[in-house]
Amino acid sequence: MRPMITTHILDTSRGRPAEGVSVKLFIVGNEAPIAIGCTNADGRVAEWSETIKPSAGNYRLEFDVAAYFSGMDETSFYSDIQIAFVVLDETEHYHVPLLLNPFGYSTYRGS
Repeated sequence: MRPMITTHILDTSRGRPAEGVSVKLFIVGNEAPIAIGCTNADGRVAEWSETIKPSAGNYRLEFDVAAYFSGMDETSFYSDIQIAFVVLDETEHYHVPLLLNPFGYSTYRGS
């Protein structure tokens, strides 16, 4: 498997993937994202706007969840969710899932 950074979102309040969520990937310390994506019907960012070749360092995923919930006429406590993580080994795959509902979220390092 080639090394990469991936993510997906499950909407735990509905028991299904969260489709249409804008996701940005940053290197911590840089204001401009290095890649932008949107979750598909499976809740995954299938394609990033740029090819991601991670190097060791600190990264941040930013999820625009307010727009997602607003699109369903629902209010979210969070306007966006930011998850910072560290890439230690450039040869590994870094999968960062987000479990989401309007008033809470959870994340972990997936496989």
